[in-house]
Amino acid sequence: MEQFIEYVLQFGNLNKQQIELIKSKATEISLRKDEYFWEAGKIVEQIGFLTDGVIRVFYYNNKGEEITRYFIDENHLILSGNIIDEVYTPSEYLAAITACQLVVFSKKDWKDIFETIIGWDNIVQKITTKHHSEKITRRSELVSQDATTRYLDFLEKFPNLANRVPLSFIASYLGVTQSSLSRIRKNIR
Repeated sequence: MEQFIEYVLQFGNLNKQQIELIKSKATEISLRKDEYFWEAGKIVEQIGFLTDGVIRVFYYNNKGEEITRYFIDENHLILSGNIIDEVYTPSEYLAAITACQLVVFSKKDWKDIFETIIGWDNIVQKITTKHHSEKITRRSELVSQDATTRYLDFLEKFPNLANRVPLSFIASYLGVTQSSLSRIRKNIR
């Protein structure tokens, strides 16, 4: 819980009473490896903040193949769009790659925080802007680089993920086959 509060305070100020309100609305949960946080086609009922572990965001293409869109690691808020007022049904799956710890809020409790804490919307906006910017940078680099450069860039930007994420998921994220990624890894050693 403290990890979440410390993270939020990087984006704005909160007094003790506001922090206590946030803590009172939050629940800490664990996800086992391969357990879903969100599932495609199911209404999202909660917002999360990942304090430990790695979550994979993926979908199935029209051939039925799993495609990894990106990874969520520690200190990332998991929400999408105007989740408070909208019924949000994702087209992607969010599944734990490792055992995960999260701070979660129900949609109702998240809305209560928004309605009670003046400036909370600005804090959340700053956080989501930062995360979207990171995501766009990652995806645009994947499109413009060759496979070896994409892998080296992945290692540089996410050194703690390379040993925590199965090779097949990394290959899918990079847009290459697992055998191609194995060759790339062999050639750069």
